Amino acid sequence: MRRILGIALAVLLLGGVIAVALAGGEKTPSTATKTVRGVVGSEKSEYFRDPDVVKALADKGYTVKTETSGSWAMDQLALKDFDFAFPSSSEPAPEIEAAAGVKGAQTTKPFFSPLVVIARANAAKVLADNGLVKMTGKNSGTLLMGPYLKAAAEDRKWQQLSGSAEFAELTGTVFIKTTDPTTSNSGALFLAATSNVANDKTVVSDDAGIDRTAPLMQKLIRVQGALEPSTDDPFRAFISGSGEPLILAYESQVASLLQQKPETGAADNMVVLYPDTTVNSPHTFVPISENAKELGSLLANDPKLRALAVRHGFRPQNGVPEFTAATASHAAYLNPELAGIRQVSAPTVKILMALAARAKG
Repeated sequence: MRRILGIALAVLLLGGVIAVALAGGEKTPSTATKTVRGVVGSEKSEYFRDPDVVKALADKGYTVKTETSGSWAMDQLALKDFDFAFPSSSEPAPEIEAAAGVKGAQTTKPFFSPLVVIARANAAKVLADNGLVKMTGKNSGTLLMGPYLKAAAEDRKWQQLSGSAEFAELTGTVFIKTTDPTTSNSGALFLAATSNVANDKTVVSDDAGIDRTAPLMQKLIRVQGALEPSTDDPFRAFISGSGEPLILAYESQVASLLQQKPETGAADNMVVLYPDTTVNSPHTFVPISENAKELGSLLANDPKLRALAVRHGFRPQNGVPEFTAATASHAAYLNPELAGIRQVSAPTVKILMALAARAKG
């Protein structure tokens, strides 16, 4: 009986093998991908390098390769070599479209990030004690742009601020380290916000407005010395313990650090200051080739990619609840609702670039 059962089982197994062979064998699911190449702001490079993002895009049929550039310099690149451009705000997009010969392209804004100023704890304390900052917690606060710009106009030095003497690292003129406003989005939008405050809380819209605000904008920029082309370098210097005590950054850089590398302790001595007047930065996807035409919409709407964008600190479209939930354990640093922050429009590209050129001298 045992021998008969063995023979019967062997026949069944052989029949199964023959059936699979006739059906062409067991097929392994595969996704045919199309490779697209893009130029992105440096603050998004880690997002596109994330293995989970790479896999999520591959599952949707894309292999994405990226290079970085300052957002306002993208229109100077050989854009025919790219399938898409992904500047850090909407303002450079029309110039990129024109340079790439795709004027009127269907752009998408998958996510955005407000600008913040990150400060060493000692610097934030001195600024708060002197009325330039309003602290909202141990690691968070609001930069009061009016008092800060008044101090900048007067070339105020740290040594002139009450309580600074006990902190030897706080010397020289008080300034915020930014990026080059002629090439980098964060530097340009910082001028957009500060010029608005300096222009009686009105968007600079003509040559007279440029003339009124240019002297102060020059002070904000010239005091910094050499300017970085993107936000990545000064941010990395800050979290490594070097660099200036006040730097301009994207909230996404801070939120990403808090979520992904909390064990490093890099944020222990960090205070996140939200300027009370700001210009938000909607990262704008510009498709250049047909291959990338649907990618922007995918980045904006796919649930997995939205969740990964939040993990990298970005705020998805209509994504305040998603951002708030993901960063709840780091609420001591962040302002998810942007409560108390005045959000203003940027000047036109022509006016903003003229203002940036004047600021650099």
